[in-house]
Amino acid sequence: MKPVVIYRTSWCPFCQRAEALLAARGVSNPQVIDLDDEPERRREMIERSGRTTVPQIFIGDIHVGGCDDLHALDRRGELASLLQS
Repeated sequence: MKPVVIYRTSWCPFCQRAEALLAARGVSNPQVIDLDDEPERRREMIERSGRTTVPQIFIGDIHVGGCDDLHALDRRGELASLLQS
C-alpha cells in the first residue's frame, strides 16, 4: 500500500471523516501532520497542495485534495486502486 500523508487539525470534522474513510479502506498508519501541534508546517502544506484548508491528503506523490475529493474518488471506485498502485 502506498504511503498516505494527511495534514489536519484535531477539531476539524472533515479531517475526521477523511481519516475514517481511509481507515475503512485499510489505511492503518497514515502519516498525520497535525497543524495544531506543528503550525509551522501549514506553509509546507500550502506549498505542496496549493490549498489553505484542511485536510489535505496525499497518496504516494499524488495530491488527492480534501475530504470531499477523497470521498468522490472512493465513490468512483478509484481510491482502492490508487492506494494499491
